[in-house]
Amino acid sequence: MSGERGEGGGKEFERVLEALREQLADGTYGLHASLPAQRELATEFGVSRDTVQRVLHELKSEGWVESRQGSGTRVIKLPLQAATRPRTEPVPVRAALGPFIARAFGQSDVRLDVFTLTSESLDAHIRLQAERIRMGEIAPAGIEIRMLLPSEESELPYPRPGGRDTARRDAKGDPVGAQLQERLRGITRRHTTSLRTAVRDLRTEGLVPSVSVQVRHVPLVPAFKLYLRPEAEALFGPYEVVERTILLDDGTEVEALDVLGLGSTLTRHVNDEGDPSSAGSVFVQSMQGWFDSCWGLLADPG
Repeated sequence: MSGERGEGGGKEFERVLEALREQLADGTYGLHASLPAQRELATEFGVSRDTVQRVLHELKSEGWVESRQGSGTRVIKLPLQAATRPRTEPVPVRAALGPFIARAFGQSDVRLDVFTLTSESLDAHIRLQAERIRMGEIAPAGIEIRMLLPSEESELPYPRPGGRDTARRDAKGDPVGAQLQERLRGITRRHTTSLRTAVRDLRTEGLVPSVSVQVRHVPLVPAFKLYLRPEAEALFGPYEVVERTILLDDGTEVEALDVLGLGSTLTRHVNDEGDPSSAGSVFVQSMQGWFDSCWGLLADPG
């Protein structure tokens, strides 16, 4: 299929990868469960088998599945928020990003403050809400998103080569670590642009009167991800550091130390306006104060 292949894998690759990640997180496929055959997945998502193969390769490199010839692909690890409970069992503390974003877009005025390594997950969920607006399910009057990302000038501790590839260099003699860092920056740029476009298109189409997407960069290494609905609630979770194989755009495979947002255990904290001293209220207020200080004092407008 044309257009599937591109920087970082292409739009169809990313769409299928994100969908399967979500299905692992929400319990659609439990531990030791077998995924559908490649042909079935290709039909389900309307993509080529080549795209499905590359998606499964990525999931395998992230440590979620394993593939054996003649036995298909099965789940060998789950995100913590899925692995610790049956699918139907509610958990009041652990939370997923999808419902959080849906609650934000259920308000007349959508307000989100985000600190993250990339905008990959946020982009997918914002686009889902944009489609809900087009279908008439929700009709916010305004959308305001503020996002803090690590400075592009900062050298992050991940992803970086690990194991036998620690000192590896490419064909030009450059450290492969530089390629890994640029790959991460490329993913961030692409999804940030995609998110901006998705929101601005809603105003252009006359569906949302007022929209604002602001992105600023901070000289900080994101050890955690933070999503805030100002004065309402927060999602917070540390990144999980893993060893995995990363496939570069030139087809080179690199053993690397990386972080996975999917493996994060996100916890929800709610601001109780009736009890400002409650643990949830204190957490939301303190993290909002931290975000605002970074936004105003450390960040470079971008």
